[in-house]
Amino acid sequence: MDNLENYFGSNVFNKEAMKQYLSQDAYKKLEETINEGKELELDVADKVAVAMKNWSISKGATHFTHWFQPMTGITAEKHDGFISFSDDGSIITHFSGKELIKGEPDASSFPSGGLRSTFEARGYTAWDPTSFAFIKGKTLCIPTAFCSFGGEALDKKTPLLRSMDSINKQALRVLKIFDVKAKRVVPMVGAEQEYFLIDADLYKKRKDLMMCGRTLFGSPSPKGQQLDDHYFGTIKPRIQSFMNELNETLWKLGIPAKTEHNEVAPAQHELASIYESCNIATDHNQLTMEIMQNIAEKHGLVCLLHEKPFAGVNGSGKHNNWSLMTDDGINLFSFGETPIEHLRFYLFVTAVIKAVDMYQDLIRISVATASNDYRLGANEAPPAIVSVFLGDDITEKLFSINEETFAKEKNSSMLHLGVQYIPDVIKDNTDRNRTSPFAFTGNKFELRMLGSSNSIACSNIMLNSAVASVLSEFADKLENNYSINSVVSLIKEEINNHKRILFNGNGYGDEWVNESEKLGLYNLKTTPDCLPYLISQKNIDMLVKMNVFSKQELYARYHIQLENYSESMLIEARTMVEMVNKDYLPTISKYCGELSMSILSKKHAIEGITCSYEESILLELSNLCSNALKYVGILEKDIIKSSIYELQEKSFYIKDKIIPTMNKLRKCIDSAERICPEDIWPYPGYSKLLFSII
Repeated sequence: MDNLENYFGSNVFNKEAMKQYLSQDAYKKLEETINEGKELELDVADKVAVAMKNWSISKGATHFTHWFQPMTGITAEKHDGFISFSDDGSIITHFSGKELIKGEPDASSFPSGGLRSTFEARGYTAWDPTSFAFIKGKTLCIPTAFCSFGGEALDKKTPLLRSMDSINKQALRVLKIFDVKAKRVVPMVGAEQEYFLIDADLYKKRKDLMMCGRTLFGSPSPKGQQLDDHYFGTIKPRIQSFMNELNETLWKLGIPAKTEHNEVAPAQHELASIYESCNIATDHNQLTMEIMQNIAEKHGLVCLLHEKPFAGVNGSGKHNNWSLMTDDGINLFSFGETPIEHLRFYLFVTAVIKAVDMYQDLIRISVATASNDYRLGANEAPPAIVSVFLGDDITEKLFSINEETFAKEKNSSMLHLGVQYIPDVIKDNTDRNRTSPFAFTGNKFELRMLGSSNSIACSNIMLNSAVASVLSEFADKLENNYSINSVVSLIKEEINNHKRILFNGNGYGDEWVNESEKLGLYNLKTTPDCLPYLISQKNIDMLVKMNVFSKQELYARYHIQLENYSESMLIEARTMVEMVNKDYLPTISKYCGELSMSILSKKHAIEGITCSYEESILLELSNLCSNALKYVGILEKDIIKSSIYELQEKSFYIKDKIIPTMNKLRKCIDSAERICPEDIWPYPGYSKLLFSII
C-alpha cells in the first residue's frame, strides 16, 4: 500500500486529527483526561464534540453512535444524524458535548442478569475518551461504557477499565518501593485471532452453520490436516484478496494488524495485531471480528468464528498476549540489566504465578462458553486445567534465588545450522509451549485458552484483577519493610506456596491430568462446571475489594453466562432435531427404498443373483435410521423437559443429558453419510466445505 504511514488511522479521530481540529488549550485538556484521568469540563467537551463532528463530516459521515460492548459478547450501536433545526426552522448539523458524553439506549433490551426489570428501561452510555472515536461507513463511532439507571455496569468495557485502574494503582505502589518514578502502569495486549473462511454458497446450504455457527453433522473428509501442508502454506489468491482488503480497512481504523497466515486446519487462518493498551486492544479485536465477517461477504466467503466449526480438525482459539508497561516504556516482565531490575522482574513474575494459582477458577471462567467447551482439552487447544509455563531457565532462577546473589541472565546461545553462508541464529533462553494455557514467552505472558469468538475483555478483567490483588498484598508487606532480603524472602515463600501451578511439560498428556488432580488444581471441563465458582466468596471478596465488580454485578454475570450456555445448546439441539426430521431421515429412507427396488428388480431379472452389496447397505442404513429415530425422539422430549429447571440445574441437565444424546444422534447420521451417495445427501459435506476455495 502506498504511504502506509499517512494512510494508517485515517478514519480515526486520533491525536493528529485532534491537533488539527481543536484549539491548543482544548487539546491539552483532552490529553490530560486521556493520559492522567482528569475530569473533562463540559465546555471543553462541547469543543471536542464540534471538532469530532466537523472532522467526521469532512470524511463523509452523516450520523454518530455511542458504540458499546454489552454482555452479548458483540458490539451495539444506535445511529443518530448530525441533523437539527435552527431557530428559523432551517436544517443545520449539530453535535453537542452533552450528546458526546452521554447517550441513552434501552437498557431493558440487553442482558442484565436481573439487574433490570423489563419495565425499567433507562440505561446510559458514557464516553470513554481513552479510546479514540472512529468512522465506520458513514457513522462516527464513539467508544463508550454502558450502565444501568442505578449505575451498575451492563457491559464489558466498564469492569475492564476498572481492572486497569486497579492494577495501575497496585503496580505503582510496588514500583515506588523500587524507586521507579512511573506515573502509570498499563496492561498491554496483543491478540492473535484464528478463523475459518468457507464459500458463502455452501454456507447457505448448511442449516447448522447458519443457526449455530458450526456443523452439527458431518463425516470426516478423506483428507484433513494429516499432512500439515496448510500451516504457513501459500495463501490462495481468493483468500489473499480478502486479507488485502481486510488489512486496508483495519489500518484505516488504526488497528495495527501485522501478521497473517494459514493455520493448521484446512480453510483456517490467523491474524495477529501489535500490542496496544488493553482497553484499545479489546475495542480493536471486537472491530476486527466484525470487519472480518463483513469483508468476507464481499468476497463470496463466510468467516466462521466458532471455536469448533468442524469435527476432526483443529478448532479456532484466540491467544491473549499480556504484559505490563510503564508510561516511560519499562516492560515489567523484561529481565533488565541491573541486579535491582532482576529482582523487580522476579517479584512481578511471582505475583503473576500466585495470582494464577489463587484465581485459576476465574481464569477458566473468563474463557467459558458453550462453543469453547468443544475446543478446550482437544489436541489443538490447552486443557481446561490452568497452569503456568515459565521454561526451565526462569523456573531454575526462581527456585535458586537467595539473598547474596542474583542469577544473571544467561548469555544467549547460538544455533549453528551447518551451512557456511547462513548466519548463526540467536537461540532464546525460553522455549514455547503450545500445550500450556498460560505461558511466559520472553517478556510477556500468553493466555491461550480463549476461544476465537470470545471478547478478550473477560480474560483481561480477571487477569488484571487477580494480579492487582496480589500486588496489593506484596505492597502491604514491603512498603514499610523494604530490603533486598525482604523481597527475596517474599519471593521464596510465595514460589514455594504456589509452585503447584508451574508446569513445563506436555499439557495434552493424561499424565498431567492425573498429576494436577494430586496437586489440587481445578479441572473444570465445561462451562456448567466452572460458572458456580464466579460467585464463590473468595472471588467475590477479591473482585469487590479491587473495585472491579459489585456483588450484584457478579451475580448478574453468573446468570447471563448460564442462560447463554443453555440457550446456545438448546438452539443446537433444536436445529439437530429439525435437520434429522426434515432432511436426513427422509433422504436415507428414500435411498433405502431405491435400494429395495434395486434388489427386487435384480432378483426378478436373474433368479438366484447375489445382492450382497445392496442388502448390506440397506441393512446398515435401516439400523442407523432406527437408532437416529430413537435418539431424535429422546432429544425432543429432553428439550421440552429442560424448561422445568432453574438456570444452574438446567445447564447441568443439558450437559449431562442432552449433549450425550446429541453426540449419539450425530454418530448415526455421520455413519449414514459415509455410505450414502454424495449426490443425494441433503447438505454439502466436509470435503466441499473445507477444500472448495481455489
